[in-house]
Amino acid sequence: MVELVFQKTLKNAISCSGIGLHSGVKVSMTLHPAAVNNGIVFRRTDIVGGQAEIAADWRNVVPSQLCTAISNRDGVAIQTIEHLMAAFAGLGIDNALVEINGPEVPIMDGSAAPFVFLIECAGTVEQSEPRRAIVVRKPIAVTDDGKSATLSPAPGFTIDLAIDFANTVVARQEFAFDLMDGAFKADLARARTFGFEDEVSQMRKLGLLPGGSLDNAVVVSGAKVLNEDGLRYGDEFVRHKVLDCVGDLYLAGAPLVGRLEGLRTGHRLNNRLLVALFADPLATEVMPMDSSLLAASAPIVRPAVAIGA
Repeated sequence: MVELVFQKTLKNAISCSGIGLHSGVKVSMTLHPAAVNNGIVFRRTDIVGGQAEIAADWRNVVPSQLCTAISNRDGVAIQTIEHLMAAFAGLGIDNALVEINGPEVPIMDGSAAPFVFLIECAGTVEQSEPRRAIVVRKPIAVTDDGKSATLSPAPGFTIDLAIDFANTVVARQEFAFDLMDGAFKADLARARTFGFEDEVSQMRKLGLLPGGSLDNAVVVSGAKVLNEDGLRYGDEFVRHKVLDCVGDLYLAGAPLVGRLEGLRTGHRLNNRLLVALFADPLATEVMPMDSSLLAASAPIVRPAVAIGA
């Protein structure tokens, strides 16, 4: 029996604080419940006068380094939203107001797990309107210098991603994931952002990543991981890239129904994929979400298990 799936928001407001990875600024953030069809909206509480609200929408994405940033017409921006957006997507939160007193979502531990914890502590509540589903009706592909991403029609929302680095610790990794089966918390949420020691050193000299540390990123030096606790998953690197995709693609404004296949994707390519998707009026159909749209057409095989989970 096919059943409608209804929108969700937070049951209670909940707050946290932390450091911005790219700004180095300490910020406080509060997640609030929001009305049906509100979507995810950020509000800069440190902005006096003018428009301080920014909708989490692909059309509001602006150029940024190593993260996803959005801005409104007044030029008020918020950056590094991808991990929080992934948590909203992974837990099926359609409507929320995010109040923050600075320019960047706190990096926390470099993953989406702290945001999952916040949402679970706040609780969730089902709302009166069905979720909207953006159903992919034809393949859409984008490429850029050996990187590629393709969205194709398929039940559910699955991501099949590969990364390929010269470094022997990361090397080539592949991971396939079904967002609709409720596995986000166990399979993706704890995967942290990562970088290479030599590149991090160069960026620090340029004044970048002032909030970065081993507390909020996996750092690889040659053939070893510098973090004392090691990796959380055997293939944590590719899982984090999948997590980024989940967050970036939730800027579509509603859950996508389709299959993403990607190679060496990044934030810029993820946004280009949404731009291309919505540029073609025949590529999508918006319809009420029901149970028939949730299941993937084939089981997703996860090749590795969490370490220390």
